[in-house]
Amino acid sequence: MSTPAPIAVALDAPDLETAARWAGLVTPHVSTVKVGLELYLRYGPDVIASVRGASGVQVFLDLKLHDIPNTVGAAARAVARLKPTYLTVHAAGGPAMVRAAVEASPGTRIAAVTLLTSLSEADLREVGIQGPPVDAARRMAAVAVGAGAQALVCSPREVADVRAEVGPEITLITPGVRPAGAETQDQARVATPEHALAQGADLLVIGRPITGAPDPGAAAAAIAAALRRVRPVGTP
Repeated sequence: MSTPAPIAVALDAPDLETAARWAGLVTPHVSTVKVGLELYLRYGPDVIASVRGASGVQVFLDLKLHDIPNTVGAAARAVARLKPTYLTVHAAGGPAMVRAAVEASPGTRIAAVTLLTSLSEADLREVGIQGPPVDAARRMAAVAVGAGAQALVCSPREVADVRAEVGPEITLITPGVRPAGAETQDQARVATPEHALAQGADLLVIGRPITGAPDPGAAAAAIAAALRRVRPVGTP
């Protein structure tokens, strides 16, 4: 069996049973499964054990916490007992908020979200973020890492610039990844898995191109094989 590829499969399932089934199908091929806000709110902490199963696959808990530092720290502490590998917070919450999450969950890697991949440059202008998205992503990345974040979530379009900003030790997670020919759905700033990995991403978030396939396990295996041709697993 090949080493699992650096892919986090987004388990955006309609129910817990489907999420657990998808996790079981993809786990031989990928390193991580991602539990998002909807699934966590519907089923609570039980969802983590259900998708982790007996495999010990890494769990990426994508709650995107964004509140005052005290509240985010308390929320991070509450989910840290579930031992997710990654927990997301919004970098826009500021350094004190990011630091509160880091200090509250020492066994979990806090991943700070820079800019949502669903936002286009026009969308960003409407909410007051002027200039190229990459400039804002770099600023947010620097602030979050300075506050202790061990990982960052950024668009594959910005991953090379963010890597230049924060150096090699920070884990870069890229959503908005779509195999060539796949629909972009609600993502605005996208790239193929091969391109994202070549640009310096460490973990690729892929959802519907895998979970929407007739055989999610086969879809995950095919993408994993394509990635190994770009960067053999285990190489920097």
